Amino acid sequence: MKIFKNSKLILVGVLIIAFILRIYQIDKVPVSLFGDELDLGYQAYSILHTGKDYYGNSWPLQFHSIAEYRTPLYLYSAVPTVAIFGISPLGVRLPAVIFGLLGIWALYLLTKELTKREDLALVAAAVLTFSPWDLQYSRAGFEVTELLFFLIIGLYFFFKAINGKGKYLWISVICFIICPWIYSTAKLFIPILFVFLFVVYFKEIFKLNRKYIIYTIIAGLLMGLPLTYSILKTPQRFDYISVFSDSTMQGNIGTLRERDLAMGESSFVAKIFENKFTYLGKEVLEHYGQTLSADFFFNQGDPNLRQSPTGMGEFYKIEAVSMIAGIVLFFALYKDKKAKLLIGFWVVVGVLPSALTRDGGNHATRLILILPPLTFLIAYGIVEGIKLFKGNYKKLALIFYVGGFLLCFAMYIHNYYVHYPWDSEIWWHAGYQEAITDVKNLQKNYKTVVISTANEPPWIFFAAWYPYPPADWQKNFPIGNDVELKGFGKVSHIDKFYFGTPEDSGIYNIGKDLSPQTLYLADAKESNVDFIKEPNRVPKDLVLLKAIAYPSGEPAFYIFTGK
Repeated sequence: MKIFKNSKLILVGVLIIAFILRIYQIDKVPVSLFGDELDLGYQAYSILHTGKDYYGNSWPLQFHSIAEYRTPLYLYSAVPTVAIFGISPLGVRLPAVIFGLLGIWALYLLTKELTKREDLALVAAAVLTFSPWDLQYSRAGFEVTELLFFLIIGLYFFFKAINGKGKYLWISVICFIICPWIYSTAKLFIPILFVFLFVVYFKEIFKLNRKYIIYTIIAGLLMGLPLTYSILKTPQRFDYISVFSDSTMQGNIGTLRERDLAMGESSFVAKIFENKFTYLGKEVLEHYGQTLSADFFFNQGDPNLRQSPTGMGEFYKIEAVSMIAGIVLFFALYKDKKAKLLIGFWVVVGVLPSALTRDGGNHATRLILILPPLTFLIAYGIVEGIKLFKGNYKKLALIFYVGGFLLCFAMYIHNYYVHYPWDSEIWWHAGYQEAITDVKNLQKNYKTVVISTANEPPWIFFAAWYPYPPADWQKNFPIGNDVELKGFGKVSHIDKFYFGTPEDSGIYNIGKDLSPQTLYLADAKESNVDFIKEPNRVPKDLVLLKAIAYPSGEPAFYIFTGK
């Protein structure tokens, strides 16, 4: 009983540490809300004020955003936090923090239910608490921490059901079906998971009371039919990011065949070895190789700096030791063959949705499905690996591992809070908040306001950071609402706000068309001069009202008017 109480106390301590790591300075690191986070925040803001997405669709099952259709559940989860904190880092990111925390608790429950081992469950929870991969996504407005929670808790209820409490089976199915409402990779993974669980645990399922199976089927139909309708009705992002839609594929295959022919191969054999199936097969296998590599896991991670800090793998380098030990010891010695099948399946098939997309070999968001089983293997390697040592060697092994881990963690924290804000400032679209706030404060003195489209599409940055009244945005949606504006050509607009760039080269010729009644928010890239350091080089026919810098001090935006 004493051990049980201590275990619960340890779990509470782990969760408190997890919460602190996920909430501390969340308004400062990452350094700003990037475009997708703002899109999410403005959608939630629009739902809150109008009951519609910002395109005007009432309570949608798929949100119509500027770039694509978005899955709905995280957006609806953010409505209460946006209602309390507004379109802000806390308003948009707090659901990710909460679900990140719940995911740790769920992994503890699943590990304990699967293995009947409290020590392993606690270590798995602790490993996920400090995981760079999980921390990255728990501190930003990404949907995937919510996906992991529902996936893990769904598996927990599944094993609780087949271990004798069949009444939980319908809850498990509901949790699984919720997953595709959260993030699109689940639309492929969850159906395959259903088949796997049914085949492997067929006997256990059909030993359950028939009424529980009937409840589960009814729950599955009630949840699954709207999901199927929604998927069939709306365009899916996978349709244009998949390897199957690669527009260069036919040309590349043709080039490969020509090369074979030039080397003396026959046309028939060239077609056997160079065709759509072999081409796609090689690409998918290449992606698997990229994913299951030391480079992705322990050295560089995702090259997108929104998804991995600079020079940081998805796991700490010291965890390479425990991961290898976990793989060897678990698959060689663990007695439950079905549990081994589950972990192996989870890793191999968890990579598949990402491997089928372009640049999917090191895309940490799409690959996050494999984080829980790899965390389990790391925890298993720690617990069982230490047991291999005897006497004082056991203490030395533990000291070595804990010391190495603390060193890796300290380096990660330094990198994340000191280097990362500067390194990733462009990736997180820093400067837009200050720029739009300045425009809002200045606009009352000007008849026309032009916002540059020279870099990122600016509509969502304007709408969210302003924030523009959603009902007016829906009624006068700017995209497609084009007019001619002197000096800028055809531009979109809403009210007196126009979105475009100068027709001539950058800002240097815009002065002749920019009146004193016009405000122009220019991207710093439109000039090759740093006007913060050299204000005397501002074009003579322009007035620089404001310069907005990145955290590093480099210029991000300029606000001009005409003389």
